Amino acid sequence: MPLSRDGSQMHAVEDVVDRVVRTTPLPPPLARRVVEEVIAAFAEPVETLVRRRHRELQRAGLTNAAIFAAIAEELQCRLVAAPTMTERQLRRAVYG
Repeated sequence: MPLSRDGSQMHAVEDVVDRVVRTTPLPPPLARRVVEEVIAAFAEPVETLVRRRHRELQRAGLTNAAIFAAIAEELQCRLVAAPTMTERQLRRAVYG
């Protein structure tokens, strides 16, 4: 997915790509792809993340109580932590 960023953001992305190329054996095109994927992962809206993780954990056989506890903990561990969400807010994100 191509990045649509202003000049300063593009410069920051290029700095990260350059660092990945310098510190890993990845060639520049693959390093760019990895950086773009990481940015996309952290740009995923909280509600989308909650719904996706709920489906994944449900498929793994967890109960809703365990799922919502796990998701609440995961949200706090993100690089840019999402806001604290109650179980009710998590349920609303999943079920509407």
